[in-house]
Amino acid sequence: MALFYVARYPGPEAAGPAQVEAETDSRARALLEKLQSRARERQQQRRQQEPAPPSATEEAAGKRRRRPRRRRHGSSAAPGSPDTPRRKRRKAVGGDLDAESSDEAPGESNVGGEAKIGEEAAEAPHGGPQEKASTPPAHALVLGGFERRKAPKVQPLLPTWLAKPSLVGKKVTEHLIPIEDIPQVHPDLQRKLRAQGISSYFPVQAAVIPALLESTAGGFLVGRGGFRPRDLCVSAPTGSGKTLAFVIPVVQALLHRVVCRVRALVVLPTKELAQQVSRVFNIYTDATPLRVALVTGQKSLAKEQESLVQRTADGYRCLADIMVATPGRLVDHIDQTAGFSLQQLRFLVVDEADRMVDSMHQSWLPRVVAAVFRSEGPTDPCSLLQRELPRAVTAASTWAPQMPLQKLLFSATLTQNPEKLQQLALYQPQLFSAGLESRAPEGTGDDTAGDTGGKYAFPEGLAHHYVPCTLSAKPLAVLHLLLTTRFSRVLCFTNSRENSHRLFLLVQAFGGVSVAEFSSRHGPGQRKKTLKQFEQGKIQLLISTDATARGIDVPGVELVLNYDAPQYARTYVHRVGRTARAGRAGQAFTLLLRVQEQRFLRMLAGAGVPELERHEILGELLQPLVPRYEAALAQLEKTVREERKQKAA
Repeated sequence: MALFYVARYPGPEAAGPAQVEAETDSRARALLEKLQSRARERQQQRRQQEPAPPSATEEAAGKRRRRPRRRRHGSSAAPGSPDTPRRKRRKAVGGDLDAESSDEAPGESNVGGEAKIGEEAAEAPHGGPQEKASTPPAHALVLGGFERRKAPKVQPLLPTWLAKPSLVGKKVTEHLIPIEDIPQVHPDLQRKLRAQGISSYFPVQAAVIPALLESTAGGFLVGRGGFRPRDLCVSAPTGSGKTLAFVIPVVQALLHRVVCRVRALVVLPTKELAQQVSRVFNIYTDATPLRVALVTGQKSLAKEQESLVQRTADGYRCLADIMVATPGRLVDHIDQTAGFSLQQLRFLVVDEADRMVDSMHQSWLPRVVAAVFRSEGPTDPCSLLQRELPRAVTAASTWAPQMPLQKLLFSATLTQNPEKLQQLALYQPQLFSAGLESRAPEGTGDDTAGDTGGKYAFPEGLAHHYVPCTLSAKPLAVLHLLLTTRFSRVLCFTNSRENSHRLFLLVQAFGGVSVAEFSSRHGPGQRKKTLKQFEQGKIQLLISTDATARGIDVPGVELVLNYDAPQYARTYVHRVGRTARAGRAGQAFTLLLRVQEQRFLRMLAGAGVPELERHEILGELLQPLVPRYEAALAQLEKTVREERKQKAA
């Protein structure tokens, strides 16, 4: 019994060879007749139009486009017969059918397409349709447009909080807000401000302080309305009062704490800057129960542990409410200090945030987050204010109140690269910007490549200058500026500690200027002593690396000298920001070699520097200094040789 029955259509193999040959012959004859009729119609149309003879250039172009035809010999079949080769059949029709394709089906419209293109090109100069002459066919290749054009600038797509910040005034002398206009500040803190000679807030302070106090209106244990407070980012010029903008609200929020725990952590890139911030906290926590701990590595680890925790019969007791630390030392205490806990942390302040983001290779932020959400033992479901890692908001995740963790970022050159800011895991951030324009994200090479694409805000009282000079004349230019300007406090920056040391020895050997060196060649104690003497006016010239370019507030700096031109615009912003602080006036001079001049000026123009004034120093003015300078060079050579011998020994 057959399981399957297959019905087949009769195919070519079902017919005989004679029938297949007859069908093929009929199809070929039908196609040939159709092509011949179309060719006759086109010939009649050309006779009616009577085209003029082509010009010499057109004839030459036609010859270039015409392809040579091959002649095939040895075939005796008559034209039009089925046995005639296809190319011979096309020749029998006429020259116009050379470009026709014999593989096309009889009803397709591509037959004669190339011949039509040639006809349209010939009809246009002789009264044919102008549209056909001016508009090339869709499939024709049009050459041209090789002129150099400026590539369109791609606009970055930024998050809303970066693209539309809350703008604050950058002119600190024109937008002052009296202390009484912000009544949310505690009366005791207002008295402290007046005791420090502060009667008005700068624009940044007037914008940030109320925003932070509003987030702590219901107490620091819970956010307002039970919701987690927004993180804040502040980008403002150097010397605009950013430190006081977070010191006042943090101190006021913790005034009514009962149990001593580390509630505020301030992380800074350098020891000197941490000392400065610690001093400000100590001023406004004086006569309050709050305690401030400075952790920078200037003391031994055991000494710092004694200021953080105390061992008792019942366990460990915390001794600090506010902790000011550098990243490396902070990680040391998280790993090695018994009883040290950040589980009650309320404020995480990151000052000089752009540099702190760049130093994520130290992995300090993941370690802090792990310590903040660390769980010691099983979680008690009945305990209040337990802190859990952020997750999706559900009814189960919001039934128990949690102590919020609020991040505060401050910088004069805050990056707008979302990829870098994403490392901080900000929660619904809000940006306060001192009139900055949106700039493109950083890209290549330096974090700077993107930074130079936008604008920074500079102090209003700062005047920018550059001095073109040769490499051998740079020390003479520095000495000339020192002796002619006669500023009492001058800060000079170099790109390496070796350059700082050599320039220090040279100026010291030259004489007539009280000079000191500030770099990593000296220990923290010596640097602290040098900085204090400079503040007191005992040192006229302080030669430094970029160690003092970040946030250090030295009152009375009148002139900043860039002995070595900074490589990046962001470095220039922080260097010159050591003068013209808090609305005062200041000068900034940069010594440039000829090969550096064009690139440096272009970089600062993109960074938003108003204008650099060219300051020429004529050779006649430097000539009187040459004898003493040559003697100082000889003394420098002897000193360097002696130091090398001591180092080798």
